[in-house]
Amino acid sequence: MADSTEGIGGLKYDKTKRAWPNELNIFFALIAIVLIFEALGQILPYMNGQSMLFDFNTKRDGTILNIARLKIIILQVSIIGIIALGVTQVIISGGIDLSSGPLVGAAAMIVMSFAQTELVNGNPNPKAVFGDWAFDLPVIVPVIVGLSFGAFIGAINGSLIAYTRIPPFIATLGMFLICRGIAQWWTRGQPVSFPTEGYAWLGSGMMPVVWFLMLAVLFHFVLRHTVYGKHTYAIGSNEDAARMSGINVQRHKILVYMIASMLAAFAAIVLSSKNLTAQTGMGQFYELFAIAMAVIGGVSLTGGRGSVVGTVLGAMVFGVIQSGFTYIRLDAFYQLMAMGTIIISAVVLDQWRQKTGKSRS
Repeated sequence: MADSTEGIGGLKYDKTKRAWPNELNIFFALIAIVLIFEALGQILPYMNGQSMLFDFNTKRDGTILNIARLKIIILQVSIIGIIALGVTQVIISGGIDLSSGPLVGAAAMIVMSFAQTELVNGNPNPKAVFGDWAFDLPVIVPVIVGLSFGAFIGAINGSLIAYTRIPPFIATLGMFLICRGIAQWWTRGQPVSFPTEGYAWLGSGMMPVVWFLMLAVLFHFVLRHTVYGKHTYAIGSNEDAARMSGINVQRHKILVYMIASMLAAFAAIVLSSKNLTAQTGMGQFYELFAIAMAVIGGVSLTGGRGSVVGTVLGAMVFGVIQSGFTYIRLDAFYQLMAMGTIIISAVVLDQWRQKTGKSRS
């Protein structure tokens, strides 16, 4: 039987050129990584035959899965994953955002200032930033403040890139330093603590995972089934062609960066709520980890290709690798080296994939 069939206009469909969906490849890679760490647990002599994700004492949780470790993995990636959803859209549009990590620190400091409770164990709040008017505000107030700050930073990033033609790398690198400076200036480096119960609920328990999954579903729909998504892919694929087709490229770029920064600000809200405090150093390396999740998930750094599903799977791969290194007791400095190697390998793989795709077409 022939490998190709006749199509409309004499075109032929070649079965040999069919490819797995990229998301499926990432899922298989995730399974393979889990199996590798499971094998290391059995092979390495100091591991004493431990299992990474399985716990055969079913009386503990009623399942053979190691629920505690699974929760840790998911919680580890959920907050950075929220940032990665925004970074994914930026990269698909042909840009990059290096400011999201410091933005988390700055937004956390600002937001927590509006989320403080007046009394701590019956005494006045020792970490108060403002006066009585800012105590015990409804939880919606700090949330709106945080999202507004994120939108403001994103609008600056997008405007610089869209109207001055500054490379996204330089524009967001400058904002990286500005946001880090804002975080340190806001309270002169002092942490801000003691939020209200309503604010603390936003990041309690497994809520970070709930927010991450809800936002992932939302932006998967937005990118795949709305005009916004179609324009984002079009600009990333060919900006000149998108402009000639009637897309307002400048306005859309500003919108993309605003959404990405608002997601980073929301990640700051969830993080500060989870930790019950805000510190200037929050968000360190988050921008790089978010980019890594997107790239591992198949988002092309040249723009025009990628998906939210891929980024979610990339986040899981990132989380399993990070947890796996801790599981086999790899020192922290080796972990950073390994993660850097993985990021470089993901980019090299993306470049190879693009070249082979062009050679087949």
